[in-house]
Amino acid sequence: MVPGKAEYTRETQETRVTASLNLYGSGEARMDTDLGCLDHMLHLFAFWAGFDLELTARGDLHVDAHHTVEDCGLCLGRVLHEAAGGREGLRRVGWAKVPMDEALAEAVLDLSGRPYLVYRGTELPAVIFGQEKDIWREFFKSLAHQAGMNLHIYLEYGENGHHLLEAAFKALGLALGQALAPGRDQLPSTKGAL
Repeated sequence: MVPGKAEYTRETQETRVTASLNLYGSGEARMDTDLGCLDHMLHLFAFWAGFDLELTARGDLHVDAHHTVEDCGLCLGRVLHEAAGGREGLRRVGWAKVPMDEALAEAVLDLSGRPYLVYRGTELPAVIFGQEKDIWREFFKSLAHQAGMNLHIYLEYGENGHHLLEAAFKALGLALGQALAPGRDQLPSTKGAL
């Protein structure tokens, strides 16, 4: 079985982010990033995955939210990678579709060790939560690369940016919870390696 827990701190001249993760928790989440929108999305993610997650971040918000959101994705990806261990005994693949009022989003992923992000579908508003929409793509890209995950996020349809993003984070949580669930006694690969 995988270790299931990991901690990591990333400190640069732009941010300081600390993350602690327990894959087999109860969905308890404590976020303090100075960005209420990010705290909200990470809380949803952890709850729907069933992870215990603590994440704190201080960043150069006088510039904008870009570095803080991106580095939170990097740190979350890093603790996911470490907590998943060698991936023996895991299902490896997960997928979920989640509606949020008029919006529908899908997350499909493979903990293959080969990072890749496909992020497409309905466009978020140019400005969401007071920030450029592109910070969310950067979050998912950073997460996927540090976690060694092939991640596809598809914002199928919707009119409200908050609803689209919330559906995506819930779907991501459900898909990761599925992929990290115990499934077999061996490495989930016909090649014998990830």
